[in-house]
Amino acid sequence: MKVYIASDMHYRFVEDEEISERHRKVLGFLDIVKEDADMLILNGDIFDLWCVWDTVIIKGYFQLLRKLADITDAGCKVVFIAGNHDFWFSGFLEKELGFQIESNVYRTEIDGKKIIATHGDIYTASDNRYKLFRMIVRNRLVKMIFKLLHPDFALKLGMLMSRSSRNVKHPKELEIRKENGLKYSAQQFLKECDIVFFAHSHKPVIMEYNSGIYANSGDWVKHQTYLVLENGNLKLQTYKER
Repeated sequence: MKVYIASDMHYRFVEDEEISERHRKVLGFLDIVKEDADMLILNGDIFDLWCVWDTVIIKGYFQLLRKLADITDAGCKVVFIAGNHDFWFSGFLEKELGFQIESNVYRTEIDGKKIIATHGDIYTASDNRYKLFRMIVRNRLVKMIFKLLHPDFALKLGMLMSRSSRNVKHPKELEIRKENGLKYSAQQFLKECDIVFFAHSHKPVIMEYNSGIYANSGDWVKHQTYLVLENGNLKLQTYKER
């Protein structure tokens, strides 16, 4: 079985030259997945902002959604794990694209390996302020109020929040502490599995411990990296255009 794991594409619905280049690479990668994968695990922050209204989807995501639909139509199973930028799911991805949606942690067994995958935003460090923000924005009432807004206004508001989240500059010491938080949490998960997949940090890595493997798929903002698990063997790869 061949499984691709990718995350942190931060695909945006408004483009500029730099964003268009990233989008082109993401779409090229998904063409490879369609031809080669039995399963695709999308480990959060695929969309830079995600919301679906009862009768409206975001036009700027059409090309990405079309590619993802092609993948499921080809018989590849797609598991989408919520990130900190895309978590307001309303049934569209499940019903229209056939995705399996996981709000936090995905557990499975592949080729005899016990697997756990989660975006990792709540495992980076003891960040109580972020955990409070996460609890608020995932609240059903907040989601309902957001969906009552006109989509154009709601997306402008959401874009400001997303941009603010991306542009926060953290001291190096804090970044190290957050990365260490991921590593510590990975080792805790490895008490019950063979491989744990995280994302969120945008730092691609495969680390082997006595208890198993911690792997981070990196991102598509800077690294264009992804993981491939095939017959129990795990590789970190960088996208190269064909």
